Amino acid sequence: MARAENKETAGPAARLVAKMVLAIRKQRGWSQERTGQELGFSGAAISAMETCAQPPSDQMLIRLEEVMGGGSGFFEEARTAVRREKFPPLFQDFAGLEARAATLLLYSMQTVHGLFQTEAYARALISGGYPPVSETRAEELVQARMERQALFDREPTALIELVIEEAVLTRLVGNEEIMRGQMRHLAACARRRNVTLQVLKQDCGQYGEYAGDRGNLTVLETLDNERLVYLEIQDESMLIEDPTKVSLYFQRYAKIRSQALGPRESLGLIEQLAGEQR
Repeated sequence: MARAENKETAGPAARLVAKMVLAIRKQRGWSQERTGQELGFSGAAISAMETCAQPPSDQMLIRLEEVMGGGSGFFEEARTAVRREKFPPLFQDFAGLEARAATLLLYSMQTVHGLFQTEAYARALISGGYPPVSETRAEELVQARMERQALFDREPTALIELVIEEAVLTRLVGNEEIMRGQMRHLAACARRRNVTLQVLKQDCGQYGEYAGDRGNLTVLETLDNERLVYLEIQDESMLIEDPTKVSLYFQRYAKIRSQALGPRESLGLIEQLAGEQR
């Protein structure tokens, strides 16, 4: 359900879309119910969008472009901005960089990385977090997280590497069924030609070498071949552009990757956890 407090926190893109829809709807003499019928949504959904009680979904914006866009491309262009406003403030700036990345090098040691999460896993994780969020906000965050996965099929192709701690694969989030589904999804991702997935075993530090002890890490290369580092911990984030620091983090990531299982061994382990081992 839409929430009244969303009207106060709605972003500028959602507000602009709402005003545009209202203007076009009135120009055509359509009621909210008629508009909903034309778009394939309820009149209540149109009302919630126009009052900014609920930002438009990606699918609603697609239909708005088809039915009310008039070839302007306005609603299509608004999709990126509206999608970004759904993310927590600390992630909003980086979300645009991630969507346009040429290469992503990821290290995840606490949970499955957001780009690789299933909807059920993301929902269990977000709903169980602290401080708690409303059901409406949780669903908004889940859908925003799912929309990020368009990067996997984007043209030009993005190259994505993920090193994930073995402990993440065995840490129960939600229930066993959710975890099996998540393992199957990880295995499917690992089979993509533009994805490399490696597991860092729990015993990797038995010989005194463990480069991943300082937390999650994202190294990003833009389409202009610029490297950036993104760090996030305890609801705080940092984007690092200094070439010397970026180089250090890149070297650290390379060391973490070298200590992980190879892609085939990693896939085998994930398939085993998913119950798909041949």
